[in-house]
Amino acid sequence: MTSDEALMLEFHRGSRPALDELFSRYRGPLYGFFRRRLESSESAEDLTQETFLVVIRSTRRYEALSLFRTYLYGIALKLLAAERRKQFRGASAESLSEPTASENPDAALWIRQALDKLEESEREILMLREYEQLSYAEIADVLQIAVNTVRSKLFRSRLALRNQLEPQPKPVHDIASPITPAHTTALPGRSEA
Repeated sequence: MTSDEALMLEFHRGSRPALDELFSRYRGPLYGFFRRRLESSESAEDLTQETFLVVIRSTRRYEALSLFRTYLYGIALKLLAAERRKQFRGASAESLSEPTASENPDAALWIRQALDKLEESEREILMLREYEQLSYAEIADVLQIAVNTVRSKLFRSRLALRNQLEPQPKPVHDIASPITPAHTTALPGRSEA
């Protein structure tokens, strides 16, 4: 099987089948990348196509310094940020409605809701690792941060997600204390006469 980087270099030299192979390898994963982050399946499909259009347009600038997959997800992340800015500018009160009663309260929805409560940077790094299954080095390349920063951010993001998923404990002051004050207890064997 030919590597992604070799296929990209073949496409750079004019091989249409090389691009077709890259598209068949990454169309599904890219669609999933966008679908997990966007409400609309149509937007996810559009951004998947747009990602490959950017690859086609920028083929002359491509250098195989890092994995093609990292390069591709870097483009996808930039397109996603642009889409979110566009949606934010065009958001109306109607589009920010409450969840409907028809939503399925299964585990996937529960995790999705917990992810939605995280800060965007925490959510993104978790999704790149857990859903896109990028390595720490690939995440570092995509986000343009150091690998050690990826490790620490992932650790903090996982803690934040766990805090969202775990039931909140009751405050301590609501629980009656079994310990009595020290001045009211008598020493064993002595009477308080």
